[in-house]
Amino acid sequence: MEAYFKEIGIRIFLGDVIEVLNSLPEESIDLIFADPPYNLSNDGFTCHAGKRVSVNKGKWDKSKGIEEDFKFHYNWIEACKRVLKPNGSLWISGTYHSIYACGFALQKQGWHIINDICWYKPNAAPNLSCRMFTASHETLIWARKDKKSKHTFNYNAMKNGNWGEDFIKKPGKQMRSIWVINTPQNGEKIYGKHPTQKPEALLERIILASSNKGDIVLDPFCGSATTGVAALRLNRRFVGIDLEQEYLDKFAIPRIKDELARRELPLFNAKAQVREEQVREEQVEYGLLP
Repeated sequence: MEAYFKEIGIRIFLGDVIEVLNSLPEESIDLIFADPPYNLSNDGFTCHAGKRVSVNKGKWDKSKGIEEDFKFHYNWIEACKRVLKPNGSLWISGTYHSIYACGFALQKQGWHIINDICWYKPNAAPNLSCRMFTASHETLIWARKDKKSKHTFNYNAMKNGNWGEDFIKKPGKQMRSIWVINTPQNGEKIYGKHPTQKPEALLERIILASSNKGDIVLDPFCGSATTGVAALRLNRRFVGIDLEQEYLDKFAIPRIKDELARRELPLFNAKAQVREEQVREEQVEYGLLP
C-alpha cells in the first residue's frame, strides 16, 4: 500500500487500520503503541477549560454495541500481532470504556501481559455531574507476543532518568506502575485541538522504556502523531496509520515536519545525546553491546 506521507524512516498511511496492517510485512515492527477508539461518544458531556462540552469526538468513536466493539478490538490486535517482531511489544491505552475489552482480546490471543500502568493526570478535568468520582487516570497495558518472548526493557533509563513532573518517581529508585504525567502541554497543540491527543512525555517514556535506537515504532491510530514525534526525537523510525485524512493533514504531518526541522538544532541534538547515552548504559549492562 502506498504511503500517504513519507520521509526517510517515516511512513504514514491513510486508510482502514486492518487493511493497512495486513499490507505490512510480517514481523517487521519492534514496538506498537495503540490508542484505539474508546467508544465513549454517547451524546454525554464533560468539562473542558471550565466549560461544559460534548463528549462526542466523531463517528469513529461511537459504540456499535458490546459484541461489535469487542470484535473490532480483537481484529486490530490480531493484525498487530502478525506484524510485530517475535521480541517486540505492544502498548494499549484506554479508559474503562475500552481497556477491558482490549485486555480480554490479548488474553484470548495468547499474549503475555507484562504490566498495566496507571497514568495519573494531575490536571484532569473536573466532573460536572457530581454523581461519581472525577476521572483522573487512564490505563496502559504493556504486552509481549507470548511468555517466551524476550522483550526490550531499558531498566536503567527508567530508574535513573530525569522524570521531572512525576512526583511518584524518586531519584535512583525503580520506576513504579503509576506514572504522573500532565495532559498535553503548551506548544503541543499549536495546530489545533485533536480530541484524544496524548502528551509527548507519555510517549517518550514508553518508547524509551521498550525500544532501542533505530527500531521501528508503529501507531495504528496515530491521530495527531504524538507517537511519531516522540519516536523521531528518540532516533527511532515511525509508521503511522489513521482513517481520518483531516487529522493527518491538520495535525500529524505538520507536527512530523516540525520535528524533522528541529533535529538540526543544537539543543535538540544535546537532549537526544543524553537519551542515547542512557539507553547505551542499559545495553552495556545487559551484554547487548561490547
